Amino acid sequence: MMKAIAVEPHEDSPRLVWQTHPKPAPGPGEVLIRVKATACNRADLLQARGRYPVPEGASAILGLEAAGEVVELAADVQGVSPGDRVCALLSGGGYAEYVTCPASLLLPVPDTMSMEEAAAMPEVFYTAFLNLYLEGELRPGERVLVHAAASGVGTAALQLCRLTQNPVIGTASAEKLDHLQTLGAERAIDRHNEDFESIVREWTGGQGVDVILDPVGGTYLEANMKSLATGGRLVVIGLLGGAKAPLALNRLLMKRLQIKGSVLRSRSLAEKEEITRAFKERIWPHVTTGELHPVIDEVLPIEDAEQAHGRLAANATLGKIVLRVRDRA
Repeated sequence: MMKAIAVEPHEDSPRLVWQTHPKPAPGPGEVLIRVKATACNRADLLQARGRYPVPEGASAILGLEAAGEVVELAADVQGVSPGDRVCALLSGGGYAEYVTCPASLLLPVPDTMSMEEAAAMPEVFYTAFLNLYLEGELRPGERVLVHAAASGVGTAALQLCRLTQNPVIGTASAEKLDHLQTLGAERAIDRHNEDFESIVREWTGGQGVDVILDPVGGTYLEANMKSLATGGRLVVIGLLGGAKAPLALNRLLMKRLQIKGSVLRSRSLAEKEEITRAFKERIWPHVTTGELHPVIDEVLPIEDAEQAHGRLAANATLGKIVLRVRDRA
């Protein structure tokens, strides 16, 4: 047995309780990780409220990333040893003392990186990398607009754009704007009091940006479309602003624009393996040197997961909230 976070329905918001749960065993191609830290994502909030169905075959326990030590591996796994420090993108199960994961999705954690830092990397950096470069097809010199740029994904996206020398601007609430510029944003836009469409027009000399990374959706659609350059790509990764909005097809046609919807969790293992391969090759070396790093708002004990969810739901965070898992006495 082990301990894991269980979700107990409640009239106001779900209760997250640290309690005994069956310990998983690695299947073919998998390893068992003793979790040292995990991190909170908005998908966890939705799942806890019954609004995010768990993909078939995935653990029903919350948690889409984890860092820890390999303690057991299936007989067919090669290139991994017990004791290896690793982090990984998960389909679920991270809010626990132990989690299984395909060995093909493991990233090696350097000795210079803490487990808390490592746990804050996979979900947000994979998401930013996937949607900027693979879905958004971002090319050298192209300009980017990142919405919710103070979020975990947003802070990762700003750093990646700085790394690849793509000019980038971002939207966030006023108290978070200064931090965006330290991460590479050339302009930080107050999402409550400034019009990002007009600022994009001014910043680009009327041309528009080439890629927009957007977790907002409906309420931003029209202004996003007006903010894109000819041939621009809008990648929608969330629906915080609603799922419906009118679409001006004439602008879509005349400017040859693309709108892409993108999720990560429900992709096949083969797709995640390909993303991991590309990420490990192109991005992870810059993590190991310290050029890229997670922005951590707070580290809490996993027993305080409910408090962490409350802060995330209130948009009170800058970067990630990490949950530390203590070793049993």
